[in-house]
Amino acid sequence: MISAFKKLFEVPAQETAAEREHRLHLAAAALLVETARADFSEDQVEDAALRSLLCETLELRPQEIDEILRQAVAQLDEATSLYDFTRVINDHYSATQKLELISCMWRVAYADGRLDKYEEYLIRQVAELTYVPHSDYIRTKLAAKP
Repeated sequence: MISAFKKLFEVPAQETAAEREHRLHLAAAALLVETARADFSEDQVEDAALRSLLCETLELRPQEIDEILRQAVAQLDEATSLYDFTRVINDHYSATQKLELISCMWRVAYADGRLDKYEEYLIRQVAELTYVPHSDYIRTKLAAKP
């Protein structure tokens, strides 16, 4: 099972652009799902925000969102750390894209009208792992705050 999980994050020698894009979408979706799950409560408002962000930022159709979320949840359930997801982001995202991802994570965290300490910790951890400067981390937090 672990080898199957590792294969999801290994870059094939002849990876197509579509396959790379799918890996990037999957990593971003997983981080957003983890943000929604960080406060240990299932919230329809956060789920709706997450789906909306995936639709607008990744330009995915609703059917694609359902599939990517299913895959993201499966990978998160098997993951032992965020490293596999943030490594994909670091390998392919620009600084601007990383900042947009952190901003989206804040928007998911604030969707229910409150910020849980576990959500904040997770976003800080992802920001550090993706080398987002602390000042940008704070700026995106303040911009997302209702």
